[in-house]
Amino acid sequence: MKGSKKILLSIFLFLLFFIIRAYETSFFYDPLIVYFKNDYLYKSFEEIDLWRLTIHMLFRYSINSIISLGLIWVLFERKGYFKFSFFFFVFAFIPLVLIFNFLIKDGFEGGYLLAYYVRRFIIHPLFLLLLLPAFYYQNLSKN
Repeated sequence: MKGSKKILLSIFLFLLFFIIRAYETSFFYDPLIVYFKNDYLYKSFEEIDLWRLTIHMLFRYSINSIISLGLIWVLFERKGYFKFSFFFFVFAFIPLVLIFNFLIKDGFEGGYLLAYYVRRFIIHPLFLLLLLPAFYYQNLSKN
């Protein structure tokens, strides 16, 4: 892929992350957005629809993963990186969602920070921030 096309496609994919973030309240069910902004300081944990939240988190994680995979492909164009990232995203979701669901059922008895950060890894493309530098470094060391 040529340089200018690669740059434009990368910018477009990054913009998709911003669009998802900008419209998160209208696209996804997540009552914890308001809770983690400020309510955890003075409100007790409210009852939420766990199945609905889990499905919406899976949907958001899938969208972010697809965009991340597209970005990895555009930047590196290597099947190995793409396959590794795909399996990484799939197998990272399973323990994250299990831990998060356990913490929700527990009602944040041990504190809210662990649930806050696990939720961040699920709903935001933080794994991309780990994978891009790793692949870039691996690319440099092979050449």
